[in-house]
Amino acid sequence: MRREAIRPNSALVSLLLATLVVWLGLDTVSVSPNRIVPGQGVDVLGVAGWGGVAASIAPILIVLGLAWRPTPVRLRWATGLVVLMLSALPVWLVVAAALTVDPDMPQARMGIGGGVWVALFLLLLALIELRTRLALSRVLGWALLLVPLASLAACLALGLEPLALRQEYQGRSAAFVSAIGEHLMLVGVAVSLSLMLGIGLAMAMRHWPRAQRMGFAILNFLQTIPSLALFGLLLAPLAWLSGRFEWLAALGVSGIGWAPALLALVGYSLLPMVRNTYVALDGVDPDVIDAARGMGMSRGQVFRQVRLPLALPVILEGIRITTVQAIGLTAVAALIGAGGLGTFIFQGLGQAAMDLVLLGALPILVMALVADALLGALTDLLRPGGAT
Repeated sequence: MRREAIRPNSALVSLLLATLVVWLGLDTVSVSPNRIVPGQGVDVLGVAGWGGVAASIAPILIVLGLAWRPTPVRLRWATGLVVLMLSALPVWLVVAAALTVDPDMPQARMGIGGGVWVALFLLLLALIELRTRLALSRVLGWALLLVPLASLAACLALGLEPLALRQEYQGRSAAFVSAIGEHLMLVGVAVSLSLMLGIGLAMAMRHWPRAQRMGFAILNFLQTIPSLALFGLLLAPLAWLSGRFEWLAALGVSGIGWAPALLALVGYSLLPMVRNTYVALDGVDPDVIDAARGMGMSRGQVFRQVRLPLALPVILEGIRITTVQAIGLTAVAALIGAGGLGTFIFQGLGQAAMDLVLLGALPILVMALVADALLGALTDLLRPGGAT
C-alpha cells in the first residue's frame, strides 16, 4: 500500500517565511545619543555581522524544514525551536546593546526596532498554530511562554541598561506603579458592576420576554457610541449632579475623572455580559430542569444547584470578553483625567516619544493576555469533561 503524502503546513511555512523576511529586511534596533535626537536604525548585519545573521536565521530555516513535512514528532521539535527563538529575542537585545551603544555616552539609548516587534508577533502566531496542530491544552500553550518570559526577566536583570523603554520606566517608576493600580481598580470595579447588573438584567429579560427586545436594543445602541463621545455626553450631567448634591462632590464625582470613566466602562460592558448570561441561563436543557423539579427542588434550588452551575462556563466567557474589552477601553479614559496606563500613552504621543507610548501600551497588552488566559482556562475547566 502506498503511504499517504505528507503535505506542508502552509500556515506555519508562511509565518516562518515572513519572519525570515522581516528579520533580514527591517531594523532590529535603533540607537540615538539622547532622548531628543531620533534614533538611527541598525539591522542584523549592522549589529553582529554575517556570523550573527547566520546564527539568527538558522533556527528559522530548521523550523521551515520541519513544517514542510510535518509529523507529530517534527511539530514538537518545531514548537521547542519556536519557544527557543522567542527566548532568544531578549538575548539579541543584550547583544545589540553591547555592540551598538557607546559606553562613554551615558545618555545614549537603544530602541527596539520593527524587526524584533514583527518577528515577535509572527513567532507567537506560529506558536498558536503549533498548539492547535498538536491539540495542546490552553494552559500548556500559555505555559510555553514562561521560558521566553524568564529569558526576558534575566536579560533585564543582567543588562539592557541602555534600553530606551527601561530608561523611561526608571524615570517614572512610582507613577507607573500607581497607574497600574488605577487601571486595575477601574477595570475591576467596572467588571464587577457589569456582572451584577448583567445577571439582574438577564434574569429580568427571562421573566418578562417583552423587555428582551427593548433591553438588547438599548445595550446595542450603547455599543455604537464612540468612547470619546460618551465621555463628552456624561460630562455635563455629572458636573450638574456634583454641583447640586454635595455628597456626590465629596465622593469625587464630577464631569471628569473616575466617575464618567466608570459609567462608560459599565455601559460598554453590559452587552456581552447580559447576552452571554441570558443565552447561558436560557440554554440549559429543559429535561434537566424537569428532572430537578421532579426530585422536589424548589425554584431557588433549581437555579442555584442546577441552572447556574450548567450556565457558568458561558457566563465566564462573557466575563472574559468584558474584562479584555474593559482593559483596553480604560486606556482611553486617561483623556478625561481618570488615570491609568493610558496617561503614558497620550503623554508619549504628545512628546513624540514612542518608548513612552510603549511603556503604557505593553502592560495593557500583558493584562489583556493574562486575563484572557486565566478566564479562558477556568472556562475550559468548568465545561463538561474539562477537568479530564
